Amino acid sequence: MKEPVRTDVAVVGAGAAGLYAALVAARQGARVALVSRSPLAQTASFWAQGGIAAALAADDSPDLHAQDTVAAGRAAGRESAIRVLCEDSPGRVRDLQELGVQFDADREGRLALGLEGGHSRRRIVHAGGSATGRRITRDLSALAATDERVTVLEPLAAAALTTAEGRCAGLVARSRDGEGLQVESRAVILATGGMAALWERTTNPRGAVGAGLTLADAAGARLADLEFMQFHPTALRLDGPRDGFLITEAVRGEGARLLNPDGERFVDELAPRDQVALAIRAELERTGASAVDLDMRAVDVGRFPNIAAALAEVGLDPARDLLPVAPAAHYTMGGVAADLDGRSTLPGLFAVGEAACTGLHGANRLASNSLAECFVFGARAALAALNDPEPPAGAAAAEPASAPIPGEETRAALWRCAGLERSPDGLRELLADPFPLARLIAAAALAREESRGAHQRVDHPETDSSLDGVHTLVGGGEEPRFERWA
Repeated sequence: MKEPVRTDVAVVGAGAAGLYAALVAARQGARVALVSRSPLAQTASFWAQGGIAAALAADDSPDLHAQDTVAAGRAAGRESAIRVLCEDSPGRVRDLQELGVQFDADREGRLALGLEGGHSRRRIVHAGGSATGRRITRDLSALAATDERVTVLEPLAAAALTTAEGRCAGLVARSRDGEGLQVESRAVILATGGMAALWERTTNPRGAVGAGLTLADAAGARLADLEFMQFHPTALRLDGPRDGFLITEAVRGEGARLLNPDGERFVDELAPRDQVALAIRAELERTGASAVDLDMRAVDVGRFPNIAAALAEVGLDPARDLLPVAPAAHYTMGGVAADLDGRSTLPGLFAVGEAACTGLHGANRLASNSLAECFVFGARAALAALNDPEPPAGAAAAEPASAPIPGEETRAALWRCAGLERSPDGLRELLADPFPLARLIAAAALAREESRGAHQRVDHPETDSSLDGVHTLVGGGEEPRFERWA
């Protein structure tokens, strides 16, 4: 193993949350090690088509944004986290502008604000239309790569967290050839993304299998709300490599319509995602079809260049053709249990972005709150991490119990047993899966005996009001338990 790297903060993951956390810490004068298993600007955030939700319009306010977030979360959201996001998001947008990110503007030079499902106001900030993730990660990657306080360690994958005296003291990273590098730091910030690629049908890149959650669990940190996996309503349904390609909700905000196999509208396209996804599933069951149609013919396709390019690859023209779409696993609302500064239950370990569960999203994420979350909580975690003590000596690695890549049988089992609807028999079958994270998902889903947002139990079709604001904690070899977070 090489000589250890010593730093103030180690950030694992170079998506939007990780890049921003690294830059915030560096601006405070901290030494930062940024660990990325892929080259910068090739992370899952790169493909994000949504924008940043922020109350910036004259007729909008953080209170209205919070009301929409609470409603979308189906009474399961943590109100303190919601307040933080909605109050801080406008300032994060302005900070990104100061860092050089150029957001889309109208003819008068004002920010062009889009409308998406579940929002009562136009408040979605985009950069390059549906290329927002690409633009932001490109710009932040360039800043991180040239910041003398940030050491970029790529392509290296975090293989284990190290612990000493009951706290996280760094990590072990490995190259593709297996060579190890120990990073010693006062704090580790996990920004590794979610786990939607554990499901057979997904909008996510194949690597989004919850690697950070697996690392945190192996080190003794608790995970929360794993039963809440959001299924995006409009993912392409095709044979071939473009199956699962995401058609952003923003196109429905600009007038796209969903049509059933009879050519009829059947749902409010701008309802929250869980509602739209379930409506599509009902139509597919009723008709036996594999997809419904998304009609973009009245939408200015020039605003969504990456969608037009992807569709052209498979011979579809959104100005002429109806697009076959169906739900796919998209966003992990659960994650490493974290407080409002990203602190996990293991001292010295933080989690931000999709890898974290602050309780913000409840049972159903409001569109475009995810990028806002990356910047709001990425900044808070970076600042909080700098207050942690120096790492103790003699740290030991907490190796995960299994290989970090699940087999195809796990992906098929999760789609079959923990898809849009779940049965107790299917979830109990999943408890025997060889992949540890799949077993934790099943345990959380079995514990929550109700239907709420993205978690639909066929044997418990009603919502249990006693579980409002309650979060499911798993891990540590313990039985799942419920907690009500302040």
